Amino acid sequence: MSRSAGSRLAVAVLAGSVAAGCSTTGTSPLASVTPAAATAAVTPLATLAPTASAAGASRIPATAPTTADSPPGATLAAEGGDPVAGQLGSFTWAGSGSDSPWLPGTPATVGAGEPLTIRFDAPVVVANWSATRVAAGTTDGSGAVALASAEAEPIRFVAPPAGHWSVQIQVRFGSGSDSATYYWLLDVR
Repeated sequence: MSRSAGSRLAVAVLAGSVAAGCSTTGTSPLASVTPAAATAAVTPLATLAPTASAAGASRIPATAPTTADSPPGATLAAEGGDPVAGQLGSFTWAGSGSDSPWLPGTPATVGAGEPLTIRFDAPVVVANWSATRVAAGTTDGSGAVALASAEAEPIRFVAPPAGHWSVQIQVRFGSGSDSATYYWLLDVR
């Protein structure tokens, strides 16, 4: 008997037993089912892991298995603007990694002081993050200026002053050992 057929039988037996116990007009056709038979037909349901809701779509348990070979992609968006995919730099992920210098980043145009939000294209838990900037064309990160940091999500900060900036977002994910660095080349007006 399949699990779902067994589950339907168990529900029918239990419903019939409840109806028989509440009935005052005669005997239930299921009255002949013994308690042992009803118990034997009941199979425990599998425990399901919680799924991400629309409001918490960027969060999954830190213990969820990782199957990807690299961190999820990240996008940067100004309020009301289209998201721009970031350039992935150094990372450690699922026991492997890659090391890179400071990258110029993916070009994006934003307004000075405009709120910016980073989102991931796969559900992850963010343990902490930091945002820094350097003048466009800097290749080693020297002179980096902190923009913002926090111990959890959301990843939000305001755009730097007008100019051309390479912005780096460093993220440590909830697993503790996984991390990634993303870059954008901002034309701030």
